[in-house]
Amino acid sequence: MRMLLDYYGAGAGAGGAYGGRWNGEKITTSIFTRSEWLDLAVPLGGHDDRLTLVPGRQDFGGVLSDVAASAAVAKLAESVALGVRVTNLPLYRLLHADIGSAAIGGEAGLVPLIEYALTMDLLEGELADAVVGGGGMALRDEFLPDLASVLDLRGRVCAGGALALCAIARPQDALHGKPDFALLVQERSAHVLNATGRLAVIPKAFHQPLTDVRADVRVGATLLRELEEELFGRGEVDSVVGEMRAASPMHPARWSEPMRWLSEVPGRLRVECTGFGFNLVSGNYEFAGLVVIEDEEFWPRFGGHVEANWEAAGLRVYSSLDGDVIGDLVTHESWSNEGLFALLQGLRRLAEIGDRRVNLPTFELSGL
Repeated sequence: MRMLLDYYGAGAGAGGAYGGRWNGEKITTSIFTRSEWLDLAVPLGGHDDRLTLVPGRQDFGGVLSDVAASAAVAKLAESVALGVRVTNLPLYRLLHADIGSAAIGGEAGLVPLIEYALTMDLLEGELADAVVGGGGMALRDEFLPDLASVLDLRGRVCAGGALALCAIARPQDALHGKPDFALLVQERSAHVLNATGRLAVIPKAFHQPLTDVRADVRVGATLLRELEEELFGRGEVDSVVGEMRAASPMHPARWSEPMRWLSEVPGRLRVECTGFGFNLVSGNYEFAGLVVIEDEEFWPRFGGHVEANWEAAGLRVYSSLDGDVIGDLVTHESWSNEGLFALLQGLRRLAEIGDRRVNLPTFELSGL
């Protein structure tokens, strides 16, 4: 982390690396953000979720150097050897961001996943090699040499993701004690393209369309789809596995039983954006969110339905009342940067709305 922060130095304008102190312990991430991009609490899926699609192809004007081409070939060979699941479907590429407490706005185009995987996604592996072996970072010098290039969205491939802390209300019972929230954390499997083996919140996904490229650009559409896929067992909405044959895969008639129950009564499900930033490791944009199932009847009814899919090697459950255990979780060294960003922003928001179900130390942000 220190090497990366030293590489980019002081911010280009207001902003800096997301971090602060959790119960006195210093935490730093590689997420470049600004104060106006944090603690947003913007409802997703409605009129405040305003990303729009720019049709057509927006070329970033790059031709791979010999170094980059060699790294891309090596990446392909490694992915085949490890059995990484990659389907060359389109990703949303951010072209303009207009982020604030009132709404999530901006423009996005489309880029093939393979174009991202063989350019910007190479930077994480190169950084790891540089930390271990002390070598240079020729790919970073080419693709993302300074903070100005990080923020030059039209001048590079800027793919990204949406991820959220999922908190499920549980009633008082003999096993868990007082009413709380079950907080879900995943360990990423060896078969995913990025954050392999790292801790992350769940759901977590690339921001990409299924069948309707214009409607699916909303961040809330990605999070609801991933909730179905990663936790409620909807394998047919997984864009990596097989062809998409349904015209409207997220039509209410196709919802899982848990999702159908959540939609029946307003207020059972809350989905919000809690923060936004750029991951300096890869240049990706990251929409951090919070998914709260607020009706405590859900857990007795559907707790047994909640199960991670192939993208997770394991699923962990924590109580929002267990501050000591969550303190150990927050400071664990295995977190992906974007996962820790979403976790901490989600916990900050949950402390505001959770009342008696939440008992956690305050995460104090560093000055941005």
